Amino acid sequence: MSPAPRLAWLDALRGPAALGVALHHSAWTFIPGAWAAVDGRIDVGTWGVFVFFLVSGYIIPASLERGGDLRAFWIGRAFRLLPLLTVALVLALLLARAGVFDLHPGLATRPLPLSVLGNLTMLQELLGVPAVISVMWTLSYEIAFYLLTAGLFAVRKERRSAPVAIALAMLAVPLGALLPRPAIGGRADVVAALFGVAVALAVVVSSRASGGLRVAAAAGGGVLGLALVILGSRIGAWQGLIILATMFAGTAVHRAEQGTIRRRTALAAVLTVLACGVFAKHDPGWAPAILLAAAVFGVAYALRRRRFPRWLTELGVISFSLYLLHPLLLRLAPNLPVFFLVLVPLAYLTHRLIEAPAQRLGRRLTAPRPRAADSLVP
Repeated sequence: MSPAPRLAWLDALRGPAALGVALHHSAWTFIPGAWAAVDGRIDVGTWGVFVFFLVSGYIIPASLERGGDLRAFWIGRAFRLLPLLTVALVLALLLARAGVFDLHPGLATRPLPLSVLGNLTMLQELLGVPAVISVMWTLSYEIAFYLLTAGLFAVRKERRSAPVAIALAMLAVPLGALLPRPAIGGRADVVAALFGVAVALAVVVSSRASGGLRVAAAAGGGVLGLALVILGSRIGAWQGLIILATMFAGTAVHRAEQGTIRRRTALAAVLTVLACGVFAKHDPGWAPAILLAAAVFGVAYALRRRRFPRWLTELGVISFSLYLLHPLLLRLAPNLPVFFLVLVPLAYLTHRLIEAPAQRLGRRLTAPRPRAADSLVP
């Protein structure tokens, strides 16, 4: 058994969530007939990504507020996501050139600079740009959430997580009816490029500027993130806004735990998100998946002070590698058991060789520098 650090329960959630998404895709590949019966009752992939969204909502704003530094926040996020993502993108392109990995055909019809911009900023899902690796779609919503979180932090409204979650969930229903398809997409290359460049500038300026310019850039980035979800979400504004609302509901749970809001306020946020979200998609497996994700998150939260098996928390540590690499492995593994027997060690290696060193470097770059007087102390 592993020790019981304060956030071990989050790692205990991440690992099964990543494996759930991998199981969803691999089962459709290897045992489609049997998996169709399961998927008709509950979408395991949707369950996995909604667990991830709740976990991100719980921990990401807390990490920003703990450091209190937008520059450190964005550097930390970049070194957490981009090193492995870059390696995975290069590997996907090499496998595609070798004929063992299928790229989205739409990539060949879009301008190369726009495709690069979309995939490296991880905003491709909201810019109408095909992803090189299909599961990257969730990262677009993560980035939009980071932008909103940074914007709220800059204008000192970060504690409004529960009202934001409720407002986004309630806004999702009418906007979903008005905008069932993305307004950004298709051949709107110039609009997509302008949005992508504007977001990149907002992040850079809010990280390097100070005073009013820093606040304006961060707030502008938040507005852009919300606009991209409303106008560019490939799955429609209803589902897109419910995803954002889910993450803010996770933040509300954290606020309640810290005592900055009432528990009933956080509960109201979670219930509102679920009530507005269960009808967001006409799929029999959708509603059970998001309800089960909330239930599993709630059970893990209730057990957060307990000890979890070490193997379970270590799966959570390598969850990003599990999630991002499994589509690349699908064409190379001959059957379902072999697929997982290869995937887990591969994810462990990429975490050890790529993710962990990059995260350590990111922490060194953002660590406070000792003052001159402090350097004289033996």
